[in-house]
Amino acid sequence: MYAWILLLHLLGATVWTGGHLVLALGILPRALKARDPERLLAFERVYEKLGLPALLIQVVTGLWLAARLLPPGEWFAGSGLGRLIIVKLLLLLATAALALHARLRLIPGLTAARLPLLAWHVAGVTTFSVLFVATGAAFRTGGFF
Repeated sequence: MYAWILLLHLLGATVWTGGHLVLALGILPRALKARDPERLLAFERVYEKLGLPALLIQVVTGLWLAARLLPPGEWFAGSGLGRLIIVKLLLLLATAALALHARLRLIPGLTAARLPLLAWHVAGVTTFSVLFVATGAAFRTGGFF
């Protein structure tokens, strides 16, 4: 069972992080240069159907994996594994805050003038997603931090 849960977690991470890297490094620069919010909106309409389920899978499988490594009551006890779990949870909260703000406040009625603000959100979520991956690898490698 562990191998399947880990595989689902890694697939979710691949979709989430890969999609945001494509958005941040491929779609966003062109949209900013052309001042064309429709480029971002078109990507978002397609990616949202895959990205949000991938994130949900990551959250569910991540909590399962974390609880398997360390009982939830010990997550905040100061151990090395606990610190990694806390980092992942903080990244999740930061991702959720940025994504919800973008989804509820910026994307509806997105204009060329608001593209730079959305670009900061995209950069933040993309950075957080890469940090998710690095922190996940730290469970096996001992860390990058």
